[in-house]
Amino acid sequence: MSTENLPQSPEQPLRKPRVAVVFGGRSSEHGISVVTAGAVLRAIDRTKYDVLPIGITRDGRWALTADEPERMAITDRRTPSVEELAESNEGGVILPVDPANREVVYSEPGSVPKALGEVDVVFPVLHGPYGEDGTLQGLLELSGVPYVGAGVLASAVGQDKEYMKRVFTSFGLKVGPYVVIRPREWERDESAARKKIIDFAGEHGWPLFVKPARAGSSIGITKVDDLAGLDEAIAEAQRHDPKVIVEALLRGREIECGVLEFEDGPRASVPAEIPPAQSHAYYDFEAKYIDSTPGIVPAPLTPEETAEVQRLAVEAFEATSCEGLVRADFFLTEDGEFVINEINTMPGFTPISMYPQMWQASGIAYPELVDRLVEAALRRSTGLR
Repeated sequence: MSTENLPQSPEQPLRKPRVAVVFGGRSSEHGISVVTAGAVLRAIDRTKYDVLPIGITRDGRWALTADEPERMAITDRRTPSVEELAESNEGGVILPVDPANREVVYSEPGSVPKALGEVDVVFPVLHGPYGEDGTLQGLLELSGVPYVGAGVLASAVGQDKEYMKRVFTSFGLKVGPYVVIRPREWERDESAARKKIIDFAGEHGWPLFVKPARAGSSIGITKVDDLAGLDEAIAEAQRHDPKVIVEALLRGREIECGVLEFEDGPRASVPAEIPPAQSHAYYDFEAKYIDSTPGIVPAPLTPEETAEVQRLAVEAFEATSCEGLVRADFFLTEDGEFVINEINTMPGFTPISMYPQMWQASGIAYPELVDRLVEAALRRSTGLR
């Protein structure tokens, strides 16, 4: 959508679309969201868009932040926070709740609220609960503000590993063996819930992966080699989510593929391979972001394998009614079959993240990728579509 297509009143001069980059949030992935925002702020075309950075603190306050992407980087193995970037410890940004009014307001105690101007599109780069899971998307739908990425349903399904797998299965995509322990099961009878997992291990063998059902970036995940480590792994997962999913080990290669929405529909990038992390038990948070374990782009696959994983990635995108972007993660098993592990509706989006790297290798550099996502959001309306 070009600037010329934006609605203008007769007395107003032509203006650039204003993009609010919203980041941070209440999840355990707060810091990586800030890093992602820094990358987006550096890359977005300032000659084409006005930009408004809005950070959400760990306790949920919407803060006006400095537009200083150089401060949004990992330093000394530590991720940044919105609290460090906020212009005030008390002020808050207020989104409109009237779809006819897109003006954002900033308010501080004892001061007259200040209008920050209208927002034409929101680029939410939050990861995990309270941002990537449909909650923020629902707020933006109520406000009538277009936004980058998946809608309410797709975001919610993409965040919940159990229902994601149920949707994939219903569309004929193959998933690995798993079992879910819901909070009520654990509260009602811990012994029975634990036996459910032990029986699962008896059927599929050790090791198992114990995960929070609704978290990302490999946070809270434990590889459990035997019964002795099970209780500690469950406790670690429940620190992040009361709902726990346990997955069997799938032996094979980890393959990822990006999907991007174009004017004529979604297309897949070249795939990447995640090699076994030498200093980590698996591809965990530190391997991804702190130690930056490199992926192989493009993945060393046959042309037939590449075409198949690209087809399946787009199919996963369509099955979950996604919009904008998705990273689809697969295992290529020893018998040559692709099994989908999960999708990420707002994948890691730093320049070293696999999603941008796959599109870079596909001919779309990071700034163009950001621009295409904003353009796709501006083409869409809110509401049922």
